[in-house]
Amino acid sequence: MARTTSLLSFARTALVLGVAAALTVAGGSAAQADTIIDGPVNLRTAAPYGVLAGSTITNTGTSVVRGSIGLSPGTSVTGFSGGPGVIVGGTQQVNNAPARQAKADLTSAYGVARSLTPQESGISELNGRSLSPGVYSGGAINLADTGALAFAGDEESVFVIQAASSLTIGAATTMTFSGGASACNVFWQVGSSATIGSAAQFRGTVLAQQSISTTTGATVIGRLLARTGAVTLDTTNITVPQGCAAPGTPSATNVPTITSESPSDGTVGTPYSFEVTASGNPAPTFTVTAGTLPAGLTLDSDSGVISGTPTTPGSTTVTIAADNGQNPSDSVEYTIDVDEAAVVPVPNPNPGPSPAPSPAPSPGPSPAPSPAPSPAPSPAPSPAPTPDVPAPSPTPDVPAPSDSPTPDVPAPSDSPTPDVPAPSDSPTPVVPVTDRFDGFDGGSGSGSDSGTGGDLAFTGSESTVPLTIGGLALLAGIALLVGAVVRRRRGMTSEK
Repeated sequence: MARTTSLLSFARTALVLGVAAALTVAGGSAAQADTIIDGPVNLRTAAPYGVLAGSTITNTGTSVVRGSIGLSPGTSVTGFSGGPGVIVGGTQQVNNAPARQAKADLTSAYGVARSLTPQESGISELNGRSLSPGVYSGGAINLADTGALAFAGDEESVFVIQAASSLTIGAATTMTFSGGASACNVFWQVGSSATIGSAAQFRGTVLAQQSISTTTGATVIGRLLARTGAVTLDTTNITVPQGCAAPGTPSATNVPTITSESPSDGTVGTPYSFEVTASGNPAPTFTVTAGTLPAGLTLDSDSGVISGTPTTPGSTTVTIAADNGQNPSDSVEYTIDVDEAAVVPVPNPNPGPSPAPSPAPSPGPSPAPSPAPSPAPSPAPSPAPTPDVPAPSPTPDVPAPSDSPTPDVPAPSDSPTPDVPAPSDSPTPVVPVTDRFDGFDGGSGSGSDSGTGGDLAFTGSESTVPLTIGGLALLAGIALLVGAVVRRRRGMTSEK
């Protein structure tokens, strides 16, 4: 029984040790986050200084510093007050509040530059190199005499070179930039001291733990900042860069994870856009690792946007990966469906004859106000048609005066004149003047169309009736006058 208990205790102990070992291995194999920065190293109040030191500043020859010089906690500055060194556009700050604050900010900047995770380690000789943006580290880093170093990037590109021990820049060396990269964003973090050779063309800001020295004729576009030691110059021109980009913020990296949902469907001939999104620091880039996108669509590697105009219907499967240099990368398989374009009927270019439209009913004549009858010989026009009036009979011949008794001429009749029909509301036809006298050709009464048919248009009133009445009255007057003359002559004859 005791033996069984002993075996059980041993098994339990072995199990606990095994789990602990597994956890230890798992913890040790876990990926460690990198430290990156999204812009230049922040120098804060140390940025305006061309020279900043901890112990002393010493100048020999006509050095020119286009910027400020500062010293703290040391107090010895040689070669600038009264020459031969010259300070242009800056001030000299020695062991005062501005100098102390600048030194504190230098210490912070040094720590940030040192903490960044290098993309390339173990470098030593820089001659002939062309550096892309990023962080490079080594022990003692050198640039041989007459050597050349190039920086390739854009105006936002940042370069950090970490020298764990020393930095030595040889005589007559050159540093060049392309693509918009500049000395604003080059930082040299040096674990001990830095030396710049004669006639060297140096670019960037030196953040040295100990000291910095230059020799005759060196040219620096940047800054020489030493935390604890001295800065020594010999006929050196230093220019602090201006117009640099805003400083960045250091942060820890993490692996990318694609977060976007399934893409939307597309339609042939219709512009399409879908954004593949992913988390991760730094921001990941996107690539197609398997399959193809639908015809007409492309993937922007920086933004992750799939865009274009689909040209072919169908279903397409594609795998898109997100990678930011941290392992592992992430990938997702997407299916994008493209539908046919909607069919729009095309009108027939040769349509058949269109049916004739049904005639619209003609509106009836609008009633016009009837004008009041006028007794004048020329009454106002009337829209009513004039009824036919019988033609007047031939006027009887008047006998010449004779001695025979003159027959009595009947006096004008007192019978009323036949009524003339009142105008009606019906439209009056236009009748040529000649048509109104049909039947008066020598009293023939034939009624033939002997007129021209187009001399004058009938105005809507008829003057035949008044003229006839007037003619009869004239004949009656003449008859009375003749009778009176005859009777007078007879009376004169009888008196004789």
